[in-house]
Amino acid sequence: MRRQRHAKIVATVGPASASPDKLRELFLAGVDTFRLNFSHGTHQDHAAVHAAIRALEKDFGRPIGILQDLQGPKIRIGTLKDGALALAEGETVRFVLEGKEGDRTSIPLPHPEIFEAILPGQDLLIDDGRVRTKVTGFDTDSIEARVVTGGRISNRKGVNLPGTVLNMSPLTEKDRADLAFGLELGVDWVALSFVQRPSDLIEARALIGDRVGLLAKIEKPSALDHIEDIVRLSDAVMVARGDLGVEIPPEEVPGRQKELVRICRLAVKPVIIATQMLDSMVGAPTPTRAEASDVAMAIYDGADAVMLSAESASGQYPVEAVSMMDRIISRTEQDKAYRSIVTALRSEIEESPPHAVASAAADLAQAISASCIVAYTLSGTTASRVARTRPDVTILAVTLDESVARRLCLLWGTHSVRSEDIHTYEEMVEQAEAHARVEGLARPPELIVVVAGVPFGIPGTTNNLRVVQLRQDRER
Repeated sequence: MRRQRHAKIVATVGPASASPDKLRELFLAGVDTFRLNFSHGTHQDHAAVHAAIRALEKDFGRPIGILQDLQGPKIRIGTLKDGALALAEGETVRFVLEGKEGDRTSIPLPHPEIFEAILPGQDLLIDDGRVRTKVTGFDTDSIEARVVTGGRISNRKGVNLPGTVLNMSPLTEKDRADLAFGLELGVDWVALSFVQRPSDLIEARALIGDRVGLLAKIEKPSALDHIEDIVRLSDAVMVARGDLGVEIPPEEVPGRQKELVRICRLAVKPVIIATQMLDSMVGAPTPTRAEASDVAMAIYDGADAVMLSAESASGQYPVEAVSMMDRIISRTEQDKAYRSIVTALRSEIEESPPHAVASAAADLAQAISASCIVAYTLSGTTASRVARTRPDVTILAVTLDESVARRLCLLWGTHSVRSEDIHTYEEMVEQAEAHARVEGLARPPELIVVVAGVPFGIPGTTNNLRVVQLRQDRER
C-alpha cells in the first residue's frame, strides 16, 4: 500500500477505535502512525492495541508507526466542598498547599513546586483557561489571587501557569513506569509532555537512548524560549496547540505554528501539528469549513504530519475523520498554489556535503522528471535530509532496520521499506531498481535518483548521487 499524498496522518487510539477491526478500517482510511495516549487506559489495553497494529503490519506488509504519548506532570486543584465552586470576577481567592474539601479561602493546590516558583503578577488558570486568576501575594503554603475571569470550577480541574517555570521533572513516577512498559512493548516514538527546557530532553534521552525516537511536545511558553535547543535535542516535535493555546494568547498560536514548522524543517526533524484539527467531527460526520482550512494551512506550511485526538479516540466518526483528513491533505497538495508555497518556504541548506547532496537529489529529480528518489538510510537521516527539501516525487526510503522504517512513517513524502544488506555499488543500484518496481513507483524506461552514503553501513554519510534508468530486461 502506498499513500497518494506526502503529509502523514497520526490518529489517537481510544474506546472508539481500539478494536482490531476498527484499527484496520483506520489504517485503510489513511492512518500512518497510531498514537497511544497513556493519560488514559491500562497497560493491558495498550498492549492489546499494539498487538493488533503489529498484526495489521504483517497482513499488509507495510511498516506502521506507533507513538507512545506520556501523560507528564499534569497540575490539578484538589477537591472542593460540594464538588464545585463558582468564582466571581474581581473577588479574591486563596490557594493552599495542603487542605481537603476547600472553599474560596482554601482551594487545594497540592503542588509544592508552584509555591516555590510563583511570583505576584503571574497568571494562574483553571480548567483550560476558562477561569483566570492573577497572583497578588503568596507565602510558603498559600497563594492569594484576584479572579480576572470568573466561572465555575470543580474537583481535579487542570491548572496552567503560563508565566511560571516550575522546577519539576517532565517524567512522573507513572511516566517512568509507562515508559519502561512502552520500551518493552516495542513502540517507535515516545512523546514527552510539558517540556519546559532542554534539560528535560536530556533526562528522557538518558532513559531511552536510541531505542526509540524522542518527540518533544511544545505546549509551554518556556519551551518557546528555548525552542532551537529543544528541537536540536529531540528527534521530532509536536505542536500541541491545546495547552499551548491556553498558555499563550490565541492570536499568537498561528504564527508560532508556522515558526515551529520552519525551525523543524531547518533542523531536519519531523513536525506534527496537533489538537482540535477536526474537532467538530467528534460528534458530526463532517467538519466545519474553518477546520478544513486549519488542516490545509498546516499542509501549506509544510508540516510532516497532522494529528487527530478525540476525533479518532472517542468520537462517533473515527473512520470518517481519518478519511476527511486524507482528502483534505490530498486536495491541498494537488492545489496549483501548493508547490510554489512549499518551495518558497524552503529553508536554507546547511553548508555540509550530506545536506548538499540531499538537496541536489531533490533538484535533480525535478530537472529530469524522475519517478522517485530512492534514499538508502541506516538511521533515517538521509531520507530526512531529502524530505526537508519537499521534493515533488515520493521518497522511497530503503533501510535495514525495521524500527527505522516504522519511525519514517512520520516523515513527509516518505514511503519506507526494509531491505537486505548491501555491500557493493552494483547491489545498491539493483536493489533500488527492484524496490522502485515492486512499490509501483517506477517502470521502464523511467528514471530514478538514488542517494546513499558510501561506504555502506555508516550512519549519516550522505555523499553519493546516482541517476538510474530502469531497464526492460529486469521486468519479472
